[in-house]
Amino acid sequence: METEIISLLLLVLGLGMGLVLASARYLGEMHRIARFLRGRDGESNVRVAAGGAPGVTDLADAINAELDRSAQAHVEAMRRQQEFQRDLSALSHDIRTPLMGAKGYLQLACDEQDPAARARHLEAAASRIDTTTELLDQLFAYTKSTDPDLVLKMEPVALKPFVEEVLLGQYPAFEERGWEPAVTFGDAAVTVEADREALSRILTNLVVNALRHGMAAPTIEERREGDRVVLSVANAVSDPAAIDADRLFDRFYQADSSRGAKGSGLGLSVAANLARAMDMEISASLAGDVLAVTLAMHMLGGA
Repeated sequence: METEIISLLLLVLGLGMGLVLASARYLGEMHRIARFLRGRDGESNVRVAAGGAPGVTDLADAINAELDRSAQAHVEAMRRQQEFQRDLSALSHDIRTPLMGAKGYLQLACDEQDPAARARHLEAAASRIDTTTELLDQLFAYTKSTDPDLVLKMEPVALKPFVEEVLLGQYPAFEERGWEPAVTFGDAAVTVEADREALSRILTNLVVNALRHGMAAPTIEERREGDRVVLSVANAVSDPAAIDADRLFDRFYQADSSRGAKGSGLGLSVAANLARAMDMEISASLAGDVLAVTLAMHMLGGA
């Protein structure tokens, strides 16, 4: 009987010692991994070495996978930052160019004795200042549209008179080109849920884009798709092959890679940001030489 008790005690003691040794081994591995993570250089590609303890290999693999995801996210953030800085430098050039032109024309006006010539120089200077103001306005609008704390006041908006108001604001540009936009509404009484200021900015940017890059008066059409209202702004463009519809809403994207075209390349990006903020869907497509931008909105009323 005593022999059995002694054997049992030795077995329990052996198991206890085994647990103590295993615990010590696990604790050692945990401390090793913790020291590695605390001392690891964030820019380093070094990974956690797998330990021999059961389960530690799985833990090391999980940590390494997370480190890989973090490193990839860091690389992607750096790439986006570099793209932003490059595009911002290009935009800075676009802003400086009309400012320098305005300065030159103002100097000419100061030195000009002929009143008519002086007036032409001043008009040219004012035109370039207007261009600069528009670029700065678009940059401000883009910054505002990306603000995570952007406050929107969603309310019912009667769409047809709202679109007509936006078009009226661009009347001088339409008159200058001799264009008359074609507006078609399947439901003239349709109402959507939107922030009025944000929706105005979106529609204005779509119309300005059509005016700036189109070759003919735009067609604006409203149609129903399920419980949503879809508004389409479409017109012909001169070089459809130069347009990448999938990139049209990218920040600073311009079909003219030389940046010789007017505009900041921010207008449609601002429209996309504001549309997402209001749970709207915006998209672009090319059919032959016709570029169409569509905006899908939540419908609140209509027949």
